[in-house]
Amino acid sequence: MRAAEAAWFAAGHVSFALMQQAAAKVAEAAARMLGSQPARVLVLAGPGNNGGDGLVAARLLAAQGHHVRVASLADPGAWRGDAARARRLWGGPVVRAADGLPDADLIIDALFGIGLARPIEGAAASIVGRANAARAPILAVDIPSGIDADTGRALGAAIRATATLTFHAAKPGHLLLPGRLHCGRLELADLGLPPPAGARTHENGLGLFRLPEPAIDTHKYARGGVAVWSGPELATGAARLAARAALRVGAGAVTLCGAADALRIHAAHETAIMLKTCDPDAFGDLLRSPKVRAACVGPGAGAPARQVADSALASACPLVLDADALSAFRGAAAALALQVRARSGAVVLTPHEGEFARLFPDMEGSKLDRARAAAAQSGAVVVLKGADGVIAAPDGRAAITGNAPPWLATAGSGDVLAGLVAGLLAQGLGGFEAAAAGAWLHGALGAALGPGLVAEDLAGPALRSVLAAALAAQAEDSSTHTGT
Repeated sequence: MRAAEAAWFAAGHVSFALMQQAAAKVAEAAARMLGSQPARVLVLAGPGNNGGDGLVAARLLAAQGHHVRVASLADPGAWRGDAARARRLWGGPVVRAADGLPDADLIIDALFGIGLARPIEGAAASIVGRANAARAPILAVDIPSGIDADTGRALGAAIRATATLTFHAAKPGHLLLPGRLHCGRLELADLGLPPPAGARTHENGLGLFRLPEPAIDTHKYARGGVAVWSGPELATGAARLAARAALRVGAGAVTLCGAADALRIHAAHETAIMLKTCDPDAFGDLLRSPKVRAACVGPGAGAPARQVADSALASACPLVLDADALSAFRGAAAALALQVRARSGAVVLTPHEGEFARLFPDMEGSKLDRARAAAAQSGAVVVLKGADGVIAAPDGRAAITGNAPPWLATAGSGDVLAGLVAGLLAQGLGGFEAAAAGAWLHGALGAALGPGLVAEDLAGPALRSVLAAALAAQAEDSSTHTGT
């Protein structure tokens, strides 16, 4: 977005006109929060363009009959460029925020925008603390002051907003934790700028992938078969959840493979899922069948996880490695990368933070940075799970999940995600697209089921309604774009 704005101005567009447009959107958002009656508004204005947005919005709100006060961090001579022009047009008094904050029905946070690169400390931190302690709701302009727009980290003190109005496109810091917690309700304002050219980071959702739809003349193996490695006799549940998810998401046939004693347990639970006895070293041979289009290794896999994973990696079959299969490569990330790069089929890794740290102990930076670096190093698509899950591809593409509710923090939830990705791989989606679609469906399922969900629910009939709604939205979007 920084590059898009720079190109916009370089093409001859007036920067102050863009500030006025942005400020008008801020005033509209504030008016929605205030309601129809005149109210007290406090604008916290910083010295840069974010403060300029707040000053222009202050003038617009005052013209609507609201009692507006502006409190600033900046000395009178500190305003520059468009912000100085906005200060002159405001015309009203500007008090020193350091001297205290007057009571208000709404606080507009226009202290610091997406350009903040240093911690908020000292007097500025004190002002942020007083704003957070006030009873008034807070509307943040572009991003809550103190949140790094690239990483979501809090740079010292940070505003906790009730709502955040950002422009053109969401920024990574709006979706990555803890920034997401500081933003409150996120609203997007279109100012007419062209979309960012060559964007490599996206909010995960429909449009980033296309969910598979079977042709009228299809059959079960045309829809794709999935092989899931089973854990030992007393740890079969995780693999069963993955297998159910793969079947529910549309794979035509799913087989649980493993030792006979474990398969007897599965037989007591499953009807549509097939069972096949198999030794760990022979699992890869099963994946060479044209009927098997994807495999999942790791959920509840236990001691032979590395053996099974190595066998699967020796095939070309698209593969999801999760849970035990990831921990089995602790200290052997380089060996894993060699195997991944030597095969033609996609590999998707689905670690939570603990598994990620065991597999990639030297990765540093934001969640987005670490997932990207891990994907580049391993040659695999990496799904770094969590409420702000990141899907990263070796070619640099990345998506941040913003729809994952806290109800998904339950045992077995990750096993379902692994199965969803495997089922989508089997239907022909590429590694990045299958991972993004699986993560998005996982979040949508969690939101649809809500409080009290357990992992069995995620792999159950609820997926039918979530899929149906998503496919309907996908079809509507397609017809809109084709003019039909």
